[in-house]
Amino acid sequence: MKVLITGAAGYIGSTIASACLDSDIVPVILDNLVTGREEFTRDRIFYRGDIADGALVDRIFAEHPDIEATVHCAALVVVPESVADPIRYYRENVAKTVDLVDHLIRNGCERIVFSSSASIYAPGDAGLVTESSPVSASSPYARTKAMMETVLADIAAATPLRVVALRYFNPIGADPLMRTGLQLANPSHVLGKLSEAYRTGTPFRVTGVDWPTRDGSAIRDYIHVWDLALAHIAALRRFDEVVPADGDPYQVINIGTGSGTTVRELVEAFQEVVGDRLVVEDAESRPGDVIGCYTGSDKAARLLDWKAAHGIAEAIRHALQWAEKRPSVLGD
Repeated sequence: MKVLITGAAGYIGSTIASACLDSDIVPVILDNLVTGREEFTRDRIFYRGDIADGALVDRIFAEHPDIEATVHCAALVVVPESVADPIRYYRENVAKTVDLVDHLIRNGCERIVFSSSASIYAPGDAGLVTESSPVSASSPYARTKAMMETVLADIAAATPLRVVALRYFNPIGADPLMRTGLQLANPSHVLGKLSEAYRTGTPFRVTGVDWPTRDGSAIRDYIHVWDLALAHIAALRRFDEVVPADGDPYQVINIGTGSGTTVRELVEAFQEVVGDRLVVEDAESRPGDVIGCYTGSDKAARLLDWKAAHGIAEAIRHALQWAEKRPSVLGD
């Protein structure tokens, strides 16, 4: 089996490409390297360019006519940046994806696994969300994902296109074989801030301690990025069962652990992994902070025969191992 993966020089896309290689699936990478790293494409079939470049997409399919599906990961993903520059986000994440889909259909590639996001769910009381929970995206980035789900569903209803949209929760960790991981030396997510506090000896701030959760801190569904990658392998292998040619051409599946982890619980897990205590300070929540949510995995288990297999501690351990190895892989 051969698949096109857009954005496969990035964190998640490169991990999916590694999982493909380990599963006897040949990944063909399309990435413009705006945020991706060329080092992550080493020894892989790689085309540098834009997903909206129709001539390049035509060339890829002319040279690889046996591509059976596309995993579409290419997107800008920084929420504050999307607030500051929404035009760029709507152009890159929406307009260019529409062009890409047009090029794919023209080349007879009618299977898409789409990287969506749990950020599209409506903020509410902390707890379980399912694929039928209300959608109300709260940032331009999240709205690009929600908008593209609508666009893809409409296109699938009118053309031979079939789509599996995987709504990601909070990926952390790295490829267990340390082939790829986060590109950034100082990631801004909570695990990155924990690592920074540990490395520098500065306090870690728990922003928001009066949420209605079991310990007052916000809650998230942290999933090992390798588990997330394996969910894509399952979606590719079972694609024709999940979205049969004679059935509903559009399917949404949440990809998470099935349980929530609060910020305080993440701090405890981190301290257990490193074997040391951090200075932890409570702080007010920041503008735009939300209580968070987690997902059940019943639908993923039923349709994909998939469930998360790696725990929080293992994800933290792999993230720290990657941080140590990252300079030798990326050379900076």
